[in-house]
Amino acid sequence: MNPISTPPGDDSLISYPTDFPIKIMGANVDGLADAIAAVVLQHAPDFDPATMELRPSSGRNYLSCTCTIRATSRAQLDDLYRALTRHPMVKVVL
Repeated sequence: MNPISTPPGDDSLISYPTDFPIKIMGANVDGLADAIAAVVLQHAPDFDPATMELRPSSGRNYLSCTCTIRATSRAQLDDLYRALTRHPMVKVVL
């Protein structure tokens, strides 16, 4: 039995803690990766920005940033998704 699992009444299909990748896309501008790392660190203080995977689009107009965090709860993921989607530099969060 996993010592830390989904709380009763939580309809999440994920057992916590778990490594969870989040893909964030925005315009390929200076400061995007740093801005995303700052938001992620607010919700996952143990995230290492050096592990962020960056991939520019074929036309180099957009940048995809994949951040893998150690998720501890659905609430943490929900809060992180909300913060990222509200950020003015972010276009899409998957």
